[in-house]
Amino acid sequence: MTTEQDGTSTPRTPEGEREVPETSATRRAQATRRGLGDPATRGRTTIADGVVEKIAGMAARDVIGVSAMGSGFSRTFGAVRDRVPGGTKSVTRGVKAEVGEVQTALDLEIVVDYGVSITEVARAVRENVIASVERMTGLEVVEVNIAVTDVQLPEEAEEELEPRIQ
Repeated sequence: MTTEQDGTSTPRTPEGEREVPETSATRRAQATRRGLGDPATRGRTTIADGVVEKIAGMAARDVIGVSAMGSGFSRTFGAVRDRVPGGTKSVTRGVKAEVGEVQTALDLEIVVDYGVSITEVARAVRENVIASVERMTGLEVVEVNIAVTDVQLPEEAEEELEPRIQ
C-alpha cells in the first residue's frame, strides 16, 4: 500500500500496479477489452405479440373519447365472459399486433363516444399507443391502423350501467 500526494492510500500489487476495486463498470470494461462486447448486448430478448397487444390496449383505453375496444361481436362475447365468475376483462380485445425483431405493426378496433371528433380521437390513440409501446418495449412502431367500428350513444351507455339482475 502506498500513500498518494493527497493523503489517500491506494492498494498496490507486488509489481507496483494500482489495484482497482471490482465494480460493474470495471467488469464491463474488462469484458469489452476481452473482445466480448458490452454484457447488455450478449443474448437476445424476444417480446410476444400478446405483450405488445396488452400495452397497446391499455394505451388506447386511456384516451378520452374511446368508449370500448373491438367489434360488436367481440364486445358481446367479451361481455358474456366478463360476467362469468372468475372471468377476467380482456385488455387485448380489439388489438392485433405483428411483432418482428425490431419493429411492430398494430391494428386496433375502437368504439368512440358520440359527439367527439373521430379524427382527433384516432390521432390521440395513435400517439399514445406509439409512445407507450416504443417506451416499454424498445420496438419501433411502424404503423397503427385504427378502425372505428361503432359510436357509443348516450342512451346506450346508460343501459349498460343498469344492473341486469334485480
